[in-house]
Amino acid sequence: MAEKRRILLVGAGGIGTMTAFNLEQGGLATVTAVLRSNYDVVKEKGFTIDSCDHGQIQGWRPTEVVKTIPHASPDHPYDYVICTTKNIPDIPPTIVDLIRPAITPGHSVIVLIQNGLNIEKPLHQAFPQNFVLSGVSLMGADELSPGEILQNDKDRLIIGPFLSPNLDTQAQIDSAQDFVHIYSTSGKVDCTYDADVLFVRWRKLMYNAVWNPICALTDLDTSRFRLASDPSDPASPLDLLVRPAMHEIRAAAKAAANVDLPESLVEAMVECDPIEIFCSPSMQQDRRKKRFIEYENLVGEALREGEKAGVGMPIVRTIYGLCKAVQWRTKETSGLVDAQKLMEQRKGR
Repeated sequence: MAEKRRILLVGAGGIGTMTAFNLEQGGLATVTAVLRSNYDVVKEKGFTIDSCDHGQIQGWRPTEVVKTIPHASPDHPYDYVICTTKNIPDIPPTIVDLIRPAITPGHSVIVLIQNGLNIEKPLHQAFPQNFVLSGVSLMGADELSPGEILQNDKDRLIIGPFLSPNLDTQAQIDSAQDFVHIYSTSGKVDCTYDADVLFVRWRKLMYNAVWNPICALTDLDTSRFRLASDPSDPASPLDLLVRPAMHEIRAAAKAAANVDLPESLVEAMVECDPIEIFCSPSMQQDRRKKRFIEYENLVGEALREGEKAGVGMPIVRTIYGLCKAVQWRTKETSGLVDAQKLMEQRKGR
């Protein structure tokens, strides 16, 4: 019998917990999960899971739960290090700094089950000998309270290699396909290999770079935003903001990455959330909880890539500026910036 893969999972919220649970259910992996705010509850009682894929589970724990990132053991390195945390590069610590102790050069495969563009670049730079995989999750899962997980939409995961020109191409592809095999063995999920990482990421970005920040900035969920938009009004919020922003993302994808997103995808993304569920995207949920928002890799990178390729993106640029301002306010309330000190410094120039 093949030895089980040793996996470190960083970020055991809704998506991360279901990822860890599915991996262990498949029988080919043991998972060490790094927990933060939910550590004490899970250590004592385990996770309570209500899953559309796996059913009702009480008191489940992964093989090991820890509070901090463990240091890699020379004798028992981690085969895969999975990051399911929000990617917020403007707030320390960065993903690179966070996972550095657990990475064994030339061995650990880093799996980024995170949204956005160019998220692999800091990893390739920091860990040039390690493979980095793209994971795009289409699952719906939330942590309702510490240790209480609801998965209400099927686990669909798309895996592909963030190819590094400095490493063996086939070996990077093989590591991605190996992860698909490990993840699929439970028989309860839909995990697929897709080599076209850029298409998959730009496609999801059409939702995440538009609905996510617009809902966060207006505090209207996707249903209410659509209900507030009269179809007969050419100046409705959908026509002033959502549709033109999505067309800007389409244009940026083509100009910057030669990714052809069909025009029909715009309307599909406008209507993709069933209107009766009043869906609040993750960035809106984070803002309601006064947390930092994940806007740099979702909005900022799309804007930078598009404008660098010569695409005019006035709506996305405005959204980015507003997100940046909101993030600064959260930094101030969190004590990361001091308005009074900044004012005194500027006066002293």
